[in-house]
Formats: sequence, C-alpha cells, structure tokens
Amino acid sequence: MEKIIRTDKQPERCVLVGVIQRGQSRWEVEDHLSELAALARTSGADIIDTFIQERPSPDPAYFIGKGKIEEIAEYVSFNDIDLLIFDDELSPAQVRNIENLTGIKVIDRTALILDIFALHARTNMAKVQVELAQLNYYLPRLTRQWQHLSRQVGGIGTKGPGETQLETDRRLVRQRISHLKEKLEKIAHQNEVQRQQRQELFRAALIGYTNAGKSTLMNALTNARVLIEDQLFATLDTTVRRLALNPTTTILLSDTVGFIRKLPHHLVASFQTTLAEAIEADLLIHVVDVTHPHFEAQVKTVNQILDELHLNEKKRLLVFNKVDRLKNHHLIDQLRLLHPEALFISAARHIGLQHLRNRLLNLAEERYEIEQIRLNYQRGAAEHLIYPLAKILEKSSDEQYLYLTIKYDKANKSKINQITAKYR
Repeated sequence: MEKIIRTDKQPERCVLVGVIQRGQSRWEVEDHLSELAALARTSGADIIDTFIQERPSPDPAYFIGKGKIEEIAEYVSFNDIDLLIFDDELSPAQVRNIENLTGIKVIDRTALILDIFALHARTNMAKVQVELAQLNYYLPRLTRQWQHLSRQVGGIGTKGPGETQLETDRRLVRQRISHLKEKLEKIAHQNEVQRQQRQELFRAALIGYTNAGKSTLMNALTNARVLIEDQLFATLDTTVRRLALNPTTTILLSDTVGFIRKLPHHLVASFQTTLAEAIEADLLIHVVDVTHPHFEAQVKTVNQILDELHLNEKKRLLVFNKVDRLKNHHLIDQLRLLHPEALFISAARHIGLQHLRNRLLNLAEERYEIEQIRLNYQRGAAEHLIYPLAKILEKSSDEQYLYLTIKYDKANKSKINQITAKYR
C-alpha cells in the first residue's frame, strides 16, 4: 500500500485542521494540534499553517462545514499546499467531499499515525502488526482509494453475475487480513513459549506516553542499545533485557511501544502481541516526561489506555523523567506530595537511577522467599528436584542430611513444602 507521506522526496507542504467541539476549550484543541504537528514532522511534512473551527458537532459531509472548507481551498490554491491533515478521524465520505473541494490529498490523525508506524517498523512482527492495522483502516475506504477500479470484470469465462473489481479488491484485502492474523497468532505463540521459559524471573515493563524517555531509560539500566530519537514512536518493537539488581536478584525489563491520545483502535488491536509483555508483567513502570507542559493529560491518556487493556489492577511505579531539564523545581515538591511513592530521575544524565534500582529490588524481593531446608539422604537424592524451583544460595551436609539455603518464588512454596515433607 502506498505511503501517505513520502520522505524520500521534497517534504509535502501541509495544513493542519482542528475542531473545537462542544465541551472542549481552545487550549485543549491547540495542544492536540501541537501534538499533530509533531506527528506530521516525524513523517517528514512541512507544516505551513493551522486552521481551527468551532462547531457544536462535526458536519456529516465536510466535518468542519462546507464554508470553512471553501475558505481552506482558496488558501490551498494560493499557497501551493499538498496535504490537509485533520486531527480527528474522518469518514470515507468526508474525505472524498473535502478532496473534491480542495483538489488535494486529505488524511486524518489515524492515517498519519499508521504511516509513522509503517515508517518505523523494523522487525517482522512490527511490520505484520502495522500492515494489519492499515488494512483494517483502509478496508471501508476502498471506494476512495480504488474508484477507478469500480467496473465489471468482463471477458471469456466471466459470464454470470460477476463481481466488480472493487469487490474483488475487498475480498483480497479480507484474505490478506486473515493471513496476517494467522501470522500474528504464530508469533504470539512463539513469544508465549519464550515468556514461559522466563517465568521464574520478576518482570517489569516500561510504559508511558510516546517520547517520554522509555528507551533512554532502558539503555541506561541495561545497555540495551535501543534506538533513541527525538521523534514520536521512534521505537515500535518490544525489547526485553535482563537487569541484575544484586548478585542474587535478576529481573527482566521490557521496553514497550509508546502511547498517545486518540490512539487508533486498529493499532491497539494489532499490537496486542507487542503489548503482551506489559500485560503479563509483574510491574508496570510508568515513565512520564515531567517537562511536558501537559504531562498530567498524558498521564491520564496512559491510564485510559491501560483501562482499555484491563491493566488498571496491575502494580505500577510512577517515574517522572527529565528532571534535569525542569526549570520549575517547586513542581517536584508538589508532585512528591501528590505521588509520595513516585521517583524522580533523568535517564539521560543517570540521575536517580540507583534509587530506581533499589525500588525495583525491593519490589522484586517481595515476590521471593529465602529459607533453609533439610533433605534426608536416606530418603533418596532430592536435590535435583529443588533446582527447577529455587536458586541454591548455600549448601552444606553431614552424614544424614543435606542443608540448603534457597531463594524461591513464593508461587513455588507449596511444591517445595511437598519435597521437604517427603525427604525429611
């Protein structure tokens, strides 16, 4: 499928369009458009201007009304504009009507985000997930994308009711969607097998708004060499690394795809495989860019998405990042009062990372128990039964007994009790 924004050529000159609907304030919409501008720049677009229209509700035919579209069309013709980007999702009919009036390409926020994901997809799993999301988005929009194909297919061997080329395209797209879903299921199964092999370790997942500094934190803690760019959605693929917190405690740390407001539901559905690391983690580390002027709204967005994923009950650790760039130092004092359990760090400058490691160690240790057990030699060799269930810290013996100091997941306590009861 053709890319929406082409970065290999001259940047497309674009205009952003937002709507202030009933119950919204101007600053809220302006903030949304500021984020849309960042998304557009990530795709390589050249932003020329922004239009904002107040309406009680979207116009069914033109979203912002025919009169405003005609005003934009005049601006477009005089300023050599290539592209209109709307901050809200448009219906296929609205896109078609606006394109007919303006004579240029029209996309919405969802299409833009999908295009950015396509640009940044590196691994096979990311490419499959992005393509699946794109096809689900474009399927109901084929009437716009392939209007020139809406004709009867004729010729020898095609007599009968027949089907239009457009219907053929839709059928092929549905077949492709089905194939991609099967592919994702296989990948998900492979990942599940890998996760089961790592079940003995405490798992923490970095989550947060896009560009909050999750990848920088991942690199600072584990030397993972995750790509770091000052762009939205620079990282799509989940990276999992071991993090040794002390000589006896190692955890798994994963870096997940960033969240954003108005995240397309097609992406949420397609990226379930990537989000599985967060879904199955013992702890979610919510990284927040404390320097962002509207970081509270970003925190709210992340919490809403976690709610959609049914992760609200999951244990969370709030980490405010980029404190080295913060000019208002009183803000930290205020946030400490509001969030007494939160940590304040700079992943880039390695500030506060030891406090974070200590907190992770404490949380991980809550899952484990250290105990000394005694196994009777005369009952048989039982040490090999302990190895899959616990880490042996110390070992000694006398003529009758083997003494082990073990550290184990509390979930294995009943199995260990059964072994010690049998070989007492």
